[in-house]
Amino acid sequence: MADTQPRPSRPPSRPPGTFKIGTIAGSDVLVSSSWFLIAGLIAIMVAPVAEIAQPGLGPWKYVAGLAFAVILYLSVLLHEASHAIVARRLGFPVSSITLHFLGGMTAIEGESRTPRQEFLIAVVGPLTSLAVGAVAFVLRPVTPDGLLGMAVGGLAGANLLVGFLNLVPGLPLDGGRVLKSLVWRLTGDVHRATIVAGWGGRLAAVAVLLWPLIQEALLGTRPEIVDFVLAAVVAAFLLSGSTAAMSAARIRRRLPHLVARELARRTLAVPGDLPLAEAVRRARDAEAGGILTVTSSGVPVGIVSEAALEATPEDRRPWVATSTVARTLDPGLQLPADLSGEDLVTAITRTPAPEYLLVEPDGVVVGVLSTADVDRAFRQAAR
Repeated sequence: MADTQPRPSRPPSRPPGTFKIGTIAGSDVLVSSSWFLIAGLIAIMVAPVAEIAQPGLGPWKYVAGLAFAVILYLSVLLHEASHAIVARRLGFPVSSITLHFLGGMTAIEGESRTPRQEFLIAVVGPLTSLAVGAVAFVLRPVTPDGLLGMAVGGLAGANLLVGFLNLVPGLPLDGGRVLKSLVWRLTGDVHRATIVAGWGGRLAAVAVLLWPLIQEALLGTRPEIVDFVLAAVVAAFLLSGSTAAMSAARIRRRLPHLVARELARRTLAVPGDLPLAEAVRRARDAEAGGILTVTSSGVPVGIVSEAALEATPEDRRPWVATSTVARTLDPGLQLPADLSGEDLVTAITRTPAPEYLLVEPDGVVVGVLSTADVDRAFRQAAR
């Protein structure tokens, strides 16, 4: 299965349990440790077919099966690389391509800005798989029998199947993103489009779970235990991916109500050398929820850390300068007061901190923004 769900913009980091095998289109190609499990299973399943195609292989049939698994995942890599190339051409950074148990995942940083971008990034993957499958299908009649013929035939069937399955209109499949782009185009509401595509993914999960129960009636083959296990794994993948996408869409629909100015705490400005106990007393009298240290000319230089303040015993506060528990106003800790929605979340994610200083365009201080207050408002928006 292919997953091209966009990720929040952040510095790229290698997920645990993966290792790098190369680079494609400027993106790291990673292999998950779970890939070795599926490669081994494919080798075991293909080995009897390889023995039939090339009698006398003996134990080498498992090597042939493993080689087919590698070739198959190279076609999966082509599928994911096509996502990465189109995303980059549309201006989106792509940090990595990961091959894993269920196929591949392309980590695209940022969200599509238009339905057209969403459609192009999503549809190119299944089209690539279908193209690979079609080429292999055409070549199969002229390919010599034996292991090569087996590999070409298997490549044709697998890629055609992957291409068509990934066009199923449900998230997190590529077809779900295609459906999302179409609904987005028709309604102009990306959040509604995501929820519709998420329901498609949930319906697909139910269909996958039911498939082993009806395959005998449709295909005349009795399901085995492996069919039920595989159906459960794929259904869980679809259900978790679609549910996560729907939850994110519901939250983002409410994010515009998250406005930094409305969450600002009243702030007291004090000299950095003022005793901490006195700063706390003045803040309580002024009913201020934040303390700001300033220079003699009134220029803000630091924000008192609530955690550092609480960690300072009260009997020491009269002898401690307020500046000792204040965090210097480094770049990223001073935010525009009119930030809202996803812009606000992105700003505080880019520079993680417990408190931020909110200012007007002309530099006038509005107040202190606490991450705890943002998290609380965020959870309320998610209800």
